[in-house]
Amino acid sequence: MIDNGLIPRPNTFNTLLNSLVKSSCFEKSLLFFDEAKEKKVKLDVYSYGILIKACCGFGDLNRGFELLTQLEEMGFSPNVVIYTTLIDGCCKNGDIERAKVLFDKMGEMGLAANQYTYTVLINGFFKKGLKKDGFELYEKMQLDGVSPNLYTYNSIISEYCNEGEIYKAYELFDEMCNRGVTRNAVTYNTLIRGLCKEMRVWEAEKFVDQMKKACISPNLVTYNTLIHGFCSVQRLDKALSFFNQLKSNGLSPSLVTYNVLIEGYSDAGNWVAVTNLAKEMEERGISPSKVTYTILIKAHVRLEDMEKAFHFFSSMEKVGLVPDVHTYGVILHGLCMKGKMNEASKLFRSMSEMKLEPNDVIYNTMINGYCKEGNSFRALRFLQEMEDKGLVPNVASYSSSIGVLCKDGKWQEAGVLLNKMIESGLKPSVSIYNIISEAKYGTVLRT
Repeated sequence: MIDNGLIPRPNTFNTLLNSLVKSSCFEKSLLFFDEAKEKKVKLDVYSYGILIKACCGFGDLNRGFELLTQLEEMGFSPNVVIYTTLIDGCCKNGDIERAKVLFDKMGEMGLAANQYTYTVLINGFFKKGLKKDGFELYEKMQLDGVSPNLYTYNSIISEYCNEGEIYKAYELFDEMCNRGVTRNAVTYNTLIRGLCKEMRVWEAEKFVDQMKKACISPNLVTYNTLIHGFCSVQRLDKALSFFNQLKSNGLSPSLVTYNVLIEGYSDAGNWVAVTNLAKEMEERGISPSKVTYTILIKAHVRLEDMEKAFHFFSSMEKVGLVPDVHTYGVILHGLCMKGKMNEASKLFRSMSEMKLEPNDVIYNTMINGYCKEGNSFRALRFLQEMEDKGLVPNVASYSSSIGVLCKDGKWQEAGVLLNKMIESGLKPSVSIYNIISEAKYGTVLRT
């Protein structure tokens, strides 16, 4: 079109550009935009807005900021939508500092942040673990006279549920109704998740009826959350009831659904139910995942049946699934608890062959295993290895290492370890001081 000398008007160009972006033709949309600039097509703020949104959607934040600069150099003033798009892009890419700078710049330019601007930044703060900043921005939003929308409420309710502050989540849930904000399935599912997390499963169950009264159909997330909640309180009968409800309502169980039930029945030692669930999975064309195998390994480790645990570990590899750090951690825990430290050591070292980096949980497991065996040399070696990798041993690792050193009469080394423990910010118990005192002086300290 442009090559043939036809110069589209801004509205026509924007429609064509938007179509390319919506068709996921990102590179083509960039070329089309650059070609239009070269041919002196009249572009406007919306032209830039469309492409900036595309850049953020495809994760090319730098290109998005370049376009913002071009826009300003052309004498255009970026609008609230463009700033909100870039703030959202920054938050989704974890660049919260850049998002904050943009938000402040909006204020300096006299642009009033809207519901969406506040909500995307509040979400960004929460995802980064900056809870205080998120709640402060929520307060500022209301002080500035901007009413929270559905997405704002869902975000804040979710954070309160994560913090275990269900009563505050309830307050906002009621406030939504009072302010005429219609709740959706996410709102209900978030509260159900929060209640299940606090083991308040019977309260959570009542929300299913509330959802139906509000003409909102419980979805797969609703049922999976409740199934997990009732499995957590060992009410497998209720979990199974929701599983059946899920299917009778025309929903298909997912891999997550089966994994949750398999874990529940494995923990209860009901292997007949586990086998039946595995068969049903197969019939539905759902293959067991890494998580499924790890659940089964963990169940047999708990039963101290390491032979069966290794059977599932091997089966996992045979079907082409690579065990992850969590899987190794589960099976190493079993070996250490059984005192099979030679096998544990071989498995630990094999992780490097799989290009897996042991985490602090695995190191602490190995340290406690060696301490249980009375091998202070190897325990200290693992403590040093942890330190070299920037990992911090937990209280149990320090305590058991100090204990085994004192048992060997090495109270001076135990003292050095005690100082390291304090330096790392951990608080030794009175019993640790008593163990060292007894090794050193033959008497315990007064409590």
